[in-house]
Amino acid sequence: MSTRPTSTSGLLVTQLVTPPDGNGGRAVEVPPGRAVTFGRGAAGQPVDVALDDPGGGPVAGRIRAAHGFWLLSNLSLARTVVVENAEGGGEYLRVPPGRLEMPVPFTRARVLLPAAGGLLSLEVTAPDPLYLDAALPAECPDDHMARAFSLDCMAKYFLVLVALCEPRLGDPSDPAIPGTREIVERLRGLDSCRSITQAAVNFHIDYLARHKLRVRDRLSPGGGLRANWQREAVVSTALRFGVVRQEHLALLGAR
Repeated sequence: MSTRPTSTSGLLVTQLVTPPDGNGGRAVEVPPGRAVTFGRGAAGQPVDVALDDPGGGPVAGRIRAAHGFWLLSNLSLARTVVVENAEGGGEYLRVPPGRLEMPVPFTRARVLLPAAGGLLSLEVTAPDPLYLDAALPAECPDDHMARAFSLDCMAKYFLVLVALCEPRLGDPSDPAIPGTREIVERLRGLDSCRSITQAAVNFHIDYLARHKLRVRDRLSPGGGLRANWQREAVVSTALRFGVVRQEHLALLGAR
């Protein structure tokens, strides 16, 4: 995994193998106002970060550093580029073909390009974002988002919520949501949940959906309630608003 740039305001762009395993290729630092290109390159069309992309154009895209964010241009006219928030939460951006200078707010991100041999990946590391001195969200011991939804982070329903979100936090592209039995097995290793039952887990999910996160019913095309709508809606809401984050996984302990 790449380290943060030594500059206080630049980016670090690192080529990753696929799937990412921490053994990246050349890392390029990008000062504010400067840009780097990526792609397979060609004679007369060099790139700053070379990719093993024989089916793609010589220059697949461009990353430009700005103050407080960065910009991505998709120079392909045929394929969409996806930018995932590598810090979890399931957030991502789609950059359609030909889209220029799309602002990206993520501090650590994976830029994913579809290719014949699988996904190609770049990691972009940006400086820490700026906050009001009064906010200090990364250091404040009180969880502001949980408090905004009137959630008790020490309650069993919050443990159920974290267990629901665990797969998506590990891999934002993973569509899986744990079933009731899986959540029971995951939580029974905790002293506070030794006797938790499937009925209790279902009760907590319904409580979260209706009284805490207040999610809307998800209807199927036929007009009835879609199967697992509560789980999908609860996970989506919790991750979208940052109610459950990577640090909350420590509440579940090791597998």
